[in-house]
Amino acid sequence: MSIEHYTYRVTWSPEDGEHVGLCAEFPSLSWLASSPEEALKGIRQVVAEAVADMQASGEPVPEPLAEKRYSGEFRVRIPPHLHRALALQAAENGISLNRLASAKLAA
Repeated sequence: MSIEHYTYRVTWSPEDGEHVGLCAEFPSLSWLASSPEEALKGIRQVVAEAVADMQASGEPVPEPLAEKRYSGEFRVRIPPHLHRALALQAAENGISLNRLASAKLAA
């Protein structure tokens, strides 16, 4: 498993006045930097360190979202790419796919 397969995102943080690097599979980790490139480089390094620590202590390491297989079903049929997008959104928000789907259906 490679940290290259994780889902990274860089966005602007108005509160911090810097770019923030994020990883969907590790929602508690982030990296602030003055440029998007440095934010991405920073979050990738933090994830690499977290994975190394987890492996050294025998903890399970999260599976990259890109490597998961999606059936396209969760009580309703949707295209697999939409299932993946919803799963990513739920992971980024720290909630279950069921909770995200319920909230979207209720809106």
